[in-house]
Amino acid sequence: MTAEVRVEEKQVESEVVIAPAVVPEETTVKSVVEEEEVKAVEEDESKPKGVEKSASFKEESDFFADLKESEKKALGDLKSKLEEAIVDNTLLKTKKKESSPVKEKKEEVVKPEAEVEKKKEEVEEKVEEEKKSEAVVTEEAAKDETVEVVAAEEITPKEEVTTVVEKVEEEDNKEEEEKKTEDVVTEEVKAETIEVEDEDESVDKDIELWGVPLLPSKGAESTDVILLKFLRARDFKVNEAFEMLKKTLKWRKQHKIDLILGEDFGEDLASAAYMNGVDRESHPVCYNVHSEEVYQTTFGSEKNREKFLRWRFQLMEKGIQKLNLKPGGVTSLLQIHDLKNAPGMSRTDLWVGIKNVIMTLQDNYPEFVSRNIFINVPFWFYAINAVLSPFLTQRTKSKFVVARPAKVKETLLKYIPADELPVQYGGFKTDDDTEFSNETVSEVVVKPGSSETIEIPAPETEGTLVWDIAVLGWEVNYKEEFVPTEEGAYTVIVQKVKKMGANEGPIRNSFKNSQAGKIVLTVDNVSGKKKRVLYRYRTKTESSS
Repeated sequence: MTAEVRVEEKQVESEVVIAPAVVPEETTVKSVVEEEEVKAVEEDESKPKGVEKSASFKEESDFFADLKESEKKALGDLKSKLEEAIVDNTLLKTKKKESSPVKEKKEEVVKPEAEVEKKKEEVEEKVEEEKKSEAVVTEEAAKDETVEVVAAEEITPKEEVTTVVEKVEEEDNKEEEEKKTEDVVTEEVKAETIEVEDEDESVDKDIELWGVPLLPSKGAESTDVILLKFLRARDFKVNEAFEMLKKTLKWRKQHKIDLILGEDFGEDLASAAYMNGVDRESHPVCYNVHSEEVYQTTFGSEKNREKFLRWRFQLMEKGIQKLNLKPGGVTSLLQIHDLKNAPGMSRTDLWVGIKNVIMTLQDNYPEFVSRNIFINVPFWFYAINAVLSPFLTQRTKSKFVVARPAKVKETLLKYIPADELPVQYGGFKTDDDTEFSNETVSEVVVKPGSSETIEIPAPETEGTLVWDIAVLGWEVNYKEEFVPTEEGAYTVIVQKVKKMGANEGPIRNSFKNSQAGKIVLTVDNVSGKKKRVLYRYRTKTESSS
């Protein structure tokens, strides 16, 4: 029986438009849409086709002509502000406040009675307002508490969620209180101060960001690409995008990010995150492995935390170097987050640290992540996402995809071709692979209770056949044979029938033939579900090897 090839019309998987929890840009979770698979349309064809690329998130165009009129105007306005700030050398200048002695003395004279009376009136007004609102607040709080308890119970044990929420919120409340205190102090001294420019923050007209000139009048086409990232991160609000750009430049200068590529962090963190291959749209792929062991090491002390953060920023900078920051180029990365061995909800100190990493990346690397895919997601992930969600922008959260353990291979193969997906995640990619280069990966579908065969021709009298095969979810019987072309010749069993478990990885095998014939791979689907089979092969002869 010849292979029956499946043609996918469209496969809508477990895409989660949620708020991410672990990494930037774009990152945190709102509500998760569980992955569902749309029924595939199957057609019988005489020859197998390559794996069809599935629909993916489409990033906006960076070509000026493709922008909306309002977006063109916003880009023009931002370029004008940036040009003026760079030319006038005010881009990184901060306004410092200094006390005015004259006003301080006047303040001292007025203080005694006026302030005391004012404060008494404020206290009395607050007491009255609190009495009036006490009953209403109590009633509303009771309703809100009921809703929160029900939601928490649906996600994970109430006590765990409450603990995480309280600890994370406690940290944020401290920050808020500090900020409020600063605002109050600022208001009190506002009338007493004068503004003085900090002369140390000078800017050269050749200033660059990620190797791209920022001065618009230089006419570099990459400048628009960078500015559009900041505009999109702030919904094309020019002033907010301009402030975000200035803060990013100051942050990079403060932390010496432009020198970070030359720093050596050793091999201790190499397994925590690494770049490997590209996705179906040529985005470089970054794999982030979140494990208890890594976080115990990296978050154990302030020094280790600082080292981890700088190493993570370095990895981001290395990823950006692989991009083509021009209109029409690949300008963002795909981030994979493996939560298989991630620390649980009880490690609130780690999650607070992770939240800070996410926010820093989101604020200083806008629109550099095309999508965040979370795999091997545990049950408590949704609760953590609910906690982290308020700290992420809606645009960041819209790029999240979540896959439970049973859907990992299927989800990753939707975005990453099998020859670019590492073997540990169900693909065929291995380090320093010398057997395959650009061979096509094909796919067949095996219906429940049926068998399919894949034939690999061996026309030469002498040669070596090499093949890779993977079945998503396996649970099939599998065998390999060499069938000679010569009539009456004996069939050679390469791999006797073997029952494959659900968690089996890809198989690579080879056979050296001494006569013409073919390799026949047989997949017998004994399960009640259809199975996707991915395979590729290569025939090596004396002339080709």
